[in-house]
Amino acid sequence: MIKIAIPLTLGTLLLAGSVSAQEARRAAERPPAPVERTAVSLPARPIVVARGLESVIGKDISALKRQFGEPRLDVVEVYGRKLQFVGKPCILDAFLYPESKGGREVVTYVDARRSDGAAVDRAACIEALQRR
Repeated sequence: MIKIAIPLTLGTLLLAGSVSAQEARRAAERPPAPVERTAVSLPARPIVVARGLESVIGKDISALKRQFGEPRLDVVEVYGRKLQFVGKPCILDAFLYPESKGGREVVTYVDARRSDGAAVDRAACIEALQRR
């Protein structure tokens, strides 16, 4: 009885394998269903303004120069720009990026530190540089 069951089981498995192979061939021969693709426009990235940074975030280069004077550094990068303003209390780095493709560059982020590299409150640094 066992001798008969083994060949029948193997035969069934082989037959099942050939059916699925035939189905696979048929599926491969069918042209793929058309896929409709639509371009999704991404919403503009909102600029998050932390308390005390309102006078800098979203401002352009001319507004920064009116507030702080001429920057010590003006680094033009591939996609943006960094302006560095220096005073006795701190160093302020303002990072500007275009509002839109080809648009004006505005501040999207600021960083502040002391001359020894220690972190400083960004809002306090902005206020101190504006008072000088």
